[in-house]
Amino acid sequence: MERIILGIDPGTNIMGYGIIHQQGNSMKLITLGVLKLAAYENHALKLKKIFERTLGLIEQYHPDELAIEAPFFGKNVQSMLKLGRAQGVAMAAGLYKDIPIFEYSPKKIKQSITGNGSASKEQVAGMLTNLLKIEEAPEYLDATDGLAAAVCHFFQGKATSTSKSYSGWKSFLQDNPDRKKK
Repeated sequence: MERIILGIDPGTNIMGYGIIHQQGNSMKLITLGVLKLAAYENHALKLKKIFERTLGLIEQYHPDELAIEAPFFGKNVQSMLKLGRAQGVAMAAGLYKDIPIFEYSPKKIKQSITGNGSASKEQVAGMLTNLLKIEEAPEYLDATDGLAAAVCHFFQGKATSTSKSYSGWKSFLQDNPDRKKK
């Protein structure tokens, strides 16, 4: 099996991403990085930038699949709402380009990379550095978090019962009937 996997860690201040190339049972790092959004005060503009950057990554690297970290449940409802929107526009960019989307919980991603669902961001980054022979640690751990989503998907092989896959708007709406326009 050969495929390119784009992994995204959505965020409204920093969006992390990583792209890997799978050939058979091996994977190779293509790129990783972040989109810095803190300079933009307008939330809608941040969402536009996330959509545009995700589309740009898709057009540049032609991934076969997109793996994204699902929002976690926190105490701050406003933060969760903003994070969900960030995830939604990144997913929309993938769906717009007909790329299957796979969603993983933060715990599932950490578990698949380190063997510990409660691992720290630093532990995940350290394991990825060894796994993919990354010579220079990225400035932001959000980059390795995005990469971790892609590597988690690589380890899953294909969609499992703990991930959701959508091949387009129609399949997404079938699984989420409450999202249809009224």
